[in-house]
Amino acid sequence: MSEFNDGMYDFSILRDIRKNEKLSIAELTERSGVSAAVISKLERNQITAGLETIGKLARAFGISAADLINAAENRHARLSKMTERDTDGFHFQEISYSNMKGLRGTAPAGAVLERPHLHRSGSEVCWVLKGRVIFSLPEGDYKLSAGESIMFDALNRHRYQVLEDCEVFIVHLKEGFKL
Repeated sequence: MSEFNDGMYDFSILRDIRKNEKLSIAELTERSGVSAAVISKLERNQITAGLETIGKLARAFGISAADLINAAENRHARLSKMTERDTDGFHFQEISYSNMKGLRGTAPAGAVLERPHLHRSGSEVCWVLKGRVIFSLPEGDYKLSAGESIMFDALNRHRYQVLEDCEVFIVHLKEGFKL
């Protein structure tokens, strides 16, 4: 039992998840097949977990092993350096992490972003900070002004048409990610 814990992972998150699910250690043991002693030691970061143990615990919570590992990894601060790019009249400043991406975009009136990057499953939020934008989804168009936002399934085809010089903040969250 030693694949995961070199200081990068904090499995005390197990306690938080277990309590959120209103489970005792005994109930989690029954659901997962992992002994109470192992669960207790993992929750206190006294031992490390192997993939089989992580998989059993994750299934008991109804999540994937990757999601549990990601939650344990996310307990530590991570840094990201901004990158910049220009696409279809938009200038983007972007920060990226494994589970989310944040973009600050500016564009002049008349700019149209026809085919934004295809996204994996998850959600996208667009918040208009300045100006006006027509946001098109398969079910229709939405006129957004400063202070308004929209959230949708990121797999949907979508389009931005700038009516008035704009500044937008866009967040892509991977499926299953919880803040």
